Amino acid sequence: MNGWLTEAARFPDKDYPVESWQPSLCGAMDILIRRDGVWLHEGRPIARPALVRLFSKLLRRDAEGYVLVTPVEKLAIRVEDLPFRIVDFEGRVFRSDQDDPLPLSDAHPLVIDVQGEEWLPRMRVRGDLWGRLTRACAARLFETAALDGDKVRLALDGQRFEIPVVSA
Repeated sequence: MNGWLTEAARFPDKDYPVESWQPSLCGAMDILIRRDGVWLHEGRPIARPALVRLFSKLLRRDAEGYVLVTPVEKLAIRVEDLPFRIVDFEGRVFRSDQDDPLPLSDAHPLVIDVQGEEWLPRMRVRGDLWGRLTRACAARLFETAALDGDKVRLALDGQRFEIPVVSA
């Protein structure tokens, strides 16, 4: 793990071209991203935020599921719900638990999943990786919302948005 920590320390805000890397799946790593956003390695929380941030930048979702990717290896990991949490927003810019700014747009759409009586908003972070809005963030968002059939209408930063509602 020291190599990962060195990389994380040297380039904390680096984005990696994980979508262009195509190594073969070489196994699994005992990492679980819990529903509450905590990353576990071998059943224990990963205590170094820089390492979690690095892993989050090496994460993608493909045919094998959620994987950590480098140019030479691909390792499967487990995710209970979605790999990211959306923890706050200001105007139309949302923020992930990894401190990624996500402006509400076609690249970062919001979708509301409905499971029974529960409304579970999520936002695309990148590629096929999504983040679940925390309860506090969703509650703030819904304060500004109006339900209109199968869409929720929002006004953020003077702009209007229609958010699709999807039943699971």
